[in-house]
Amino acid sequence: MEWIFFWIGALVAAPLVGLVVFWRARRALVRARGVAARARTREHLIELAKSTGGLAHEIKNPLSTISLNLKLLAEEFSDSDNDLCRRNYPRLVRVQGEVQRVHNILNDFLKYVGNQEIDLRQVDLRQVVEELIDFFRPQAENTHVVIRSALPEAPVTCQVDVGLIKQAILNLMINATQAMTEGGELLLRLGSAGDQAVLEVIDTGPGMPPEVRGRIFEAYYSTRPGGSGLGLPVTRRIVRQHDGQIQMDSEVGKGTRFVVTLPLGK
Repeated sequence: MEWIFFWIGALVAAPLVGLVVFWRARRALVRARGVAARARTREHLIELAKSTGGLAHEIKNPLSTISLNLKLLAEEFSDSDNDLCRRNYPRLVRVQGEVQRVHNILNDFLKYVGNQEIDLRQVDLRQVVEELIDFFRPQAENTHVVIRSALPEAPVTCQVDVGLIKQAILNLMINATQAMTEGGELLLRLGSAGDQAVLEVIDTGPGMPPEVRGRIFEAYYSTRPGGSGLGLPVTRRIVRQHDGQIQMDSEVGKGTRFVVTLPLGK
């Protein structure tokens, strides 16, 4: 009798085992196809970035020539006694400004899509913040923004590429200053929490509504006329390249706070 129950059990279990094996094999196949598809997508994006980066470089070459010739024309027009030249001089200056704006957009684009090599070294972030404040203070004061800092007494040492980290923080400072069109205060506060360095960039500007907060890290999204919309995406990319994170809190009428965390150096 036992052998009868054995074969009955085997007959019942066999389809179930086959079904389990089938679904596992199918899941593995789907995963493999997904990995392959992501690899193809990644390769496509890398190739697209190289192509668009090359195109941007090609555009910058004639743009530099145009800019130089506009500068020479502007010098001639500004010193000319001809009424026609004097009337057209303001238009020429506006064209110069637009050419420079395109040049800046291309530079931001190349920073965004470029494959930047990171030169890491041990740096005290207090020094980085102090140097940035000294550099940026005249520009801030020109727009009636007061810069303050809160730095700890002990060093806050991280493994960073100084140039890239300065660029990321400076983007946040510029973004904050541009938001405070009627002046205000900009605070840079540095500290640490656990094994992370914590840098806060806080402004007393108008703050952002929810529909803007959800899009600030999107490439080419900008609420400022003439803005490239690449400053904050570049900043986030740099922070992530350093295994860090960036977060933002903002409330309408109360200002905005960006928090950058980076691994402390060992």
